[in-house]
Amino acid sequence: MINIKPLKAFTDNYIWLLETNEEVSVVDPGDAKPVLDYLSKTNKNLRDIFITHHHFDHTAGVPELENIISGSIYGPKNSYELINEKVTQGDTLSSLGIKFEIIEVPGHTLDHIAFYNEENNILFCGDTLFAGGCGRVFEGTFDQMFESLNKLKQLPDSTQIYCGHEYTKSNLLFSVEVEPKNNDLIMRNTEIDNLLTEHGSSLPSSIGLEKKTNPFLRCDVLSDNMHLIKKIGLDNPSEKEIFKYIREWKDSK
Repeated sequence: MINIKPLKAFTDNYIWLLETNEEVSVVDPGDAKPVLDYLSKTNKNLRDIFITHHHFDHTAGVPELENIISGSIYGPKNSYELINEKVTQGDTLSSLGIKFEIIEVPGHTLDHIAFYNEENNILFCGDTLFAGGCGRVFEGTFDQMFESLNKLKQLPDSTQIYCGHEYTKSNLLFSVEVEPKNNDLIMRNTEIDNLLTEHGSSLPSSIGLEKKTNPFLRCDVLSDNMHLIKKIGLDNPSEKEIFKYIREWKDSK
């Protein structure tokens, strides 16, 4: 049986653990210390490392961990130099008996990928899709990020989202500004403090919940939001134009 646990790193990063009785694999170890401490405490071995993109806060722990893994370092092509198993769209891999499909999701970075397990409805999506938000567009284009999010939006509603940062509270505050009359969003926003207090984390989220409350996955319905359309100042804006506007609005805050 596979358990998934978060390890906190830096201010708001998550390192995700896939765990069996004897081994763990880790996703985006930006810091080696939390991983090494956990391995020491549980007397478990490190099997594989998954890398979603090359940013330092997702890769900096790899040099300390690479010598103790029994498996591989999986990650995108043309990316971080210590990746020894380069994967791309449609590739599959297995770790701890769990099969993952690779989904390319450029936008935040050009090399960004996500790891998806259909059987257990697991998605490790790094900094592409957040609970209540999405990543900044650093290397790619707004069109690329829009298309990447739409790829993830097509996954089953039950898909559990394990993203790279604890940004949910601030994301929801912004989302309410975008959709002040979205009752699902208002309810989620009122519950976030209790969720963080009780569990120490707002994650995992789900594709179904994000489709109801995350404006970056709701560009197809936001054209009916006259509050927003008036702010954009365009007649009949396209979904991509709506996405670009709200992403730039979020960037400016």
